[in-house]
Amino acid sequence: MSSHTPAIPVQKRAWDTRERILTAAVTCLAEEGYVATTTTRIQEIAGVSRGSMLHQFPSRDTLLVAAVQYLADRREGGLELDDEAVPVDDLDGAIDVMWSTFHKPLFRAALQLWVSAEHNPDLAAALRPAEKALGQRNRARIVRLFGERNASHEGFADLISLLHNAMRGVALTYAFAPRDPATDPHLPAWRRIARSMLSDD
Repeated sequence: MSSHTPAIPVQKRAWDTRERILTAAVTCLAEEGYVATTTTRIQEIAGVSRGSMLHQFPSRDTLLVAAVQYLADRREGGLELDDEAVPVDDLDGAIDVMWSTFHKPLFRAALQLWVSAEHNPDLAAALRPAEKALGQRNRARIVRLFGERNASHEGFADLISLLHNAMRGVALTYAFAPRDPATDPHLPAWRRIARSMLSDD
């Protein structure tokens, strides 16, 4: 009996193609912007046929709505924490990790969608439930990052809200003034504020 490589199941091939297309959409959004994220450009990046593209996503809006859902699964409120780890109770380290996530491709892609949603009702409608869902999932990941001791403090929720909004706002300035986020002058202030708000004194 001759040996041969088993064929990949049709369902698996279709899912792999879908993943490639969605990944390409996120990459294009992050690196080239919303206007440049055409179906033709996404097809080029994904390396798929036009037929495969249209079979998975009949229109650009359909694709971008699916990309929103993909971001909701991959981007955790701007936090990509699955491969990040800091020592338990390392407050400064947790803040550094949180800040670093606002400079990753998934955040930049999401930013393009947020801005574009102002003039695209279909995109805005898709974003609202997706953002709500990922916000709920993000809370558990934030607790893991900062540790149960910090998370149990009565001021923790206020601190995370403050940090998230401040970091997101500062990160927007990097779009027109790129620099090393590790040396951002806001970092020491965020660390001091965190220590103060979570202090038991």
